[in-house]
Amino acid sequence: MLEAIINFAALLLAALLVGSMFSVWLIFDPAGLDGATYVTQQQLAIRTLNVSLPILGATTLLATIVEAALARGTGLRFGLVLAAVIAIALAGLITRFANQPINALVAAWKPEMPPLDWTQWRDTWWHWHLARLVCGLAGLSCLISATLVDRS
Repeated sequence: MLEAIINFAALLLAALLVGSMFSVWLIFDPAGLDGATYVTQQQLAIRTLNVSLPILGATTLLATIVEAALARGTGLRFGLVLAAVIAIALAGLITRFANQPINALVAAWKPEMPPLDWTQWRDTWWHWHLARLVCGLAGLSCLISATLVDRS
C-alpha cells in the first residue's frame, strides 16, 4: 500500500511540475515581444513562480527518489523510475544554474529601459527553459511507463 501511495504522489507531483513547465512554454513564448512587454511579463512570472515551482520540483524529486528506493529489484520498473529521478534532477539543475541566475538579472531590470543585450538574455533563458521542459517530459514519461510496466 505504501508503494502505491508513493507512486501516486510522485505521478501527481510530476504532472503538476511538468504541466507548469508546459504552461510556461505555451504562455511565455517571447517571440515577437518588445523589450518592455518581455520584461514586464517575465517579472510577473518570476514573482509568481520563482519560489513555488522550485519547492514543487524538490518535492517531486524527493517523492521520485523514494519511489526508486521502493522499486529496487524490480528490473525494468526500477530502471524507468531511476531514469525519471535523473531527468527530474536535471530539470532542477537547469532551473537552479541556468534559468534562476537570469531571473535574478531580469527581476532588477526596468521594463521601460531593458539593457541593450536583453534579447541575448531572453534567448538564453528560453533555450534553457526548453531543455528543462524536455527533461521534465522525459521524467514524467518514465514515471508513467514505470507504472504501466508494473501493471503488466
